[in-house]
Amino acid sequence: MRRDTRPRGFAGWRWEVLGEAQGQTLEIGCGAGANFVHYPAGARVTAFDLRPERVRFAARTHASIPLSVADAERLPWPDGTFDTVAATLVFCTIPRPEVALAEARRVLRPGGRLLLVEHVTSHQTWLARMQEALAPAWLWVTGSCHLARDTDAAVQAAGFEIKRLRVGYGGLLKLMVAKTRMV
Repeated sequence: MRRDTRPRGFAGWRWEVLGEAQGQTLEIGCGAGANFVHYPAGARVTAFDLRPERVRFAARTHASIPLSVADAERLPWPDGTFDTVAATLVFCTIPRPEVALAEARRVLRPGGRLLLVEHVTSHQTWLARMQEALAPAWLWVTGSCHLARDTDAAVQAAGFEIKRLRVGYGGLLKLMVAKTRMV
């Protein structure tokens, strides 16, 4: 159940971006379901994760949300199924984010919205250099998390227009609300 007031910290970023979800909503990489409490009542959420154990865990605590195991690079839903696609801290782990973003665009209806909160390469040079230096070790420790990606450029290259962009934590975190560009 969505809170009326914005929580503190990262939960506040989730609450802010997911509050924009409308209609049929697909969540990419749901994990244990931490985002589910931040969706507004009108969003009809369907969610998936790549790892079956995460889906099983989320299903135990969120039985009302349709969950499945799927790959963001090969979504099993037909074209134009969703009004909203959402993800938080997911595109850093997807091997080919450009493919996953193209899939997100495919399953969105015309004018559909993409909602993201992602950690990205900082705009501050010294911090970006530190991210670059730490990236190999970070990837090795986490197994799949790319510390510094230019996600907003990838979003635009995939055919989205960023309507709202919020930058925080020294440029390390970005909240994006994007719409599919009409062709």
